[in-house]
Amino acid sequence: MLYLDHAATSPVRPEVLAAMHPYLTGVFGNPSSHHTAGEAAASALEDARSRAARVLGMRTGDVIFTAGGTEANNLAVKGIVLAALARGRRHLVTSPIEHESILESAGYLERFHDVTVTRVEVDAAGRVALSDLAAALREDTALVSLGHANNEIGTIQDAAGLTAVARDAGVPLHLDAVQSAGWLPLHDLGADAISIAGHKLGAPKGVGALAVRGRVPLEPLLHGGGQERGRRSGTENVAGAVGLATALELAESERAARSTQVGALTARFIAGVLDAAPQAALTGDPASRLPGTASFTFAGVSGEAVLLELERRGVISSSGSACAAGSDEPSHVLIACGVAPEIAQTSVRFTFGREPLGPDMPERLAQLVADAVDAVGE
Repeated sequence: MLYLDHAATSPVRPEVLAAMHPYLTGVFGNPSSHHTAGEAAASALEDARSRAARVLGMRTGDVIFTAGGTEANNLAVKGIVLAALARGRRHLVTSPIEHESILESAGYLERFHDVTVTRVEVDAAGRVALSDLAAALREDTALVSLGHANNEIGTIQDAAGLTAVARDAGVPLHLDAVQSAGWLPLHDLGADAISIAGHKLGAPKGVGALAVRGRVPLEPLLHGGGQERGRRSGTENVAGAVGLATALELAESERAARSTQVGALTARFIAGVLDAAPQAALTGDPASRLPGTASFTFAGVSGEAVLLELERRGVISSSGSACAAGSDEPSHVLIACGVAPEIAQTSVRFTFGREPLGPDMPERLAQLVADAVDAVGE
């Protein structure tokens, strides 16, 4: 079975399991406890925080460990905007192609806190124009929240340009880097807040992080004992934090070589699919895209039927985001890119991981896709 749904989740790396094991067994203390067992756990937690901060280009104290990317995005969007309300800033800027955790957080702020939300339109490739972002900013803008790279179509935004526009306006910028971590450099993004999730990197599900620069006020969403410097209460997941830091470091150490190798294989796969399947159309930016992401629509056939046929042939892929649980609606990302709903429902996404593929696998896989599309269309 060939697993090509790494954007949904990736397997836990053996090195990560080994790093976590001591904190699931012998070093089990509560890091808030003032005794030897607790201090050992607290030391491991702070070491993990420091290691994650180095990869993210942040200070150690900026890193807040969370239960995953969804919580990290919620904390960024709600936490920064709620803190800004006291200063009369009640305007949020995002885009219509963001992950549901950002879109739903924006909707919550609209409904319950009278926040005005501007959703900057994207072009057919899912790109936010810097001029459109600049035009959307106001004196009362509290935050810009955008994805560094899209989880469905793989389009990479111009992070440096977005940062410059937001900084010139004096507005904090949050980048959702859940998909880009491990593929793109994060150290010099310049964003004021960055979200990541462990299970996209080879750490277990249930751990993530939000790094927020100290100058940015943040209202906590979880209240209690004041852990994580008062920004996220609750007993910390020490083993998970260690696993996340380990996975992040490993991914960063391999990033340049892995991105080049996987990007070349993915490009061959894309070319093969477009050549072998006349119905296929690539979605997202054809050039500025995540190295391991290839997303297509197949006009005239059911995307779900193609997925089932591919699995029968030993290939696991997806129809888009795994986070829109149970939804049979066309992708909101593709709709925002101008794709017709009936075409959007034919989408299939392939996302590659770090595992090496055989030298002729891209072409063989492309033919499998074409055969599955043909079988469904008969």
